[in-house]
Amino acid sequence: MEIPYKPTLPATPVPIVIIGAGGIVGDAHLPAYKKAGFEVSGITNRTRARAEKLAAEWGISNVYDTVEEAVANSALNAVYDITIMPQQFVETLNKLPDGAGVLIQKPMGDYFWQSKEILDVCLRKNLTAAINCQLRFAPFVSAARYLIEQGLIGELYDMEVRVTLQTPWELFPHVIIHPRLEIQYHSIHYIDLMRSFLGDPRTVMAKTLKHPAKSLSSSRSTILFDYGDTMHAVINTNHDHSFGPHNQESFIKWEGTKGAIKARMGLLMDYPHGVPDKFEYCIIDDGKPPEWTEVKLEGSWFPDAFIGTMASLMRYKNGETDILPTSVEDVIKTMAVVESAYISSDTGGVVVSDRFEDKT
Repeated sequence: MEIPYKPTLPATPVPIVIIGAGGIVGDAHLPAYKKAGFEVSGITNRTRARAEKLAAEWGISNVYDTVEEAVANSALNAVYDITIMPQQFVETLNKLPDGAGVLIQKPMGDYFWQSKEILDVCLRKNLTAAINCQLRFAPFVSAARYLIEQGLIGELYDMEVRVTLQTPWELFPHVIIHPRLEIQYHSIHYIDLMRSFLGDPRTVMAKTLKHPAKSLSSSRSTILFDYGDTMHAVINTNHDHSFGPHNQESFIKWEGTKGAIKARMGLLMDYPHGVPDKFEYCIIDDGKPPEWTEVKLEGSWFPDAFIGTMASLMRYKNGETDILPTSVEDVIKTMAVVESAYISSDTGGVVVSDRFEDKT
């Protein structure tokens, strides 16, 4: 079976100006743009030396000292790729030309009030703005979406994300100290993914937890979504499984009335080296025992999914499509679920009692 899973590239790519020069730029953004054939015309960073280093490595012609200088010297149709920390988004967005295209690194703010500020400035300046929720465009996710949209696994009734591994948070010095570490900077990917398949949940129940021997604000979470009485949607993450690779897991699973799909997210295992992804599906054939089929997919979450978010922004900005999947107007709903998860975690569940009223 042929499964289309690669992103549709813009007919007319436009130049990209990168604002920020953190590790993710060299690890994912620039490799993705090179693979897609996108031109990066300039880069700026508060510490110029970091921008110069990336410019030399990736052949970027222009290094700018400030955002204002980058804007003044860039093409009118350039799109801006913002890869700085969330607390700097509003200030930076205000410096961009009205009507510009912009791809903003996730999360869309550290707190929901910041998310609303970001949305407000994008609307006020008429920016064509998307959030880089790139997991939606990972090859194994796009392949799964195709199978589900074609009805090949029937009615979807179960979606699960499970991550059980050891995450080297020390590789992310600006993130490791965050008071909302696990959901805000990791499980947010899966929350956004759930929404992209299932829509907005009625309610969310969550608990995010610390490790007793670590100073991290949180490193394990369980998030359960309410989509009614047949859909089971759950995220389970454990970044503290430091017992070797034997029982580590990292997968997304979809189950339907006619079949199932399972995708291993190899990137997260033995990070940053990763292990190979794995994509397989099972379609029930009446009278035959279930049989799983593995499909080899080219590329992975990093860097290939980053092509998808930028390509969709360019195509929307160019008028080649009327859909911008990760628009700020859509992703603020992801941020609302994130905020609800933290409220649920803080307020707790129903107190167990032996004095419940008998309402039968």
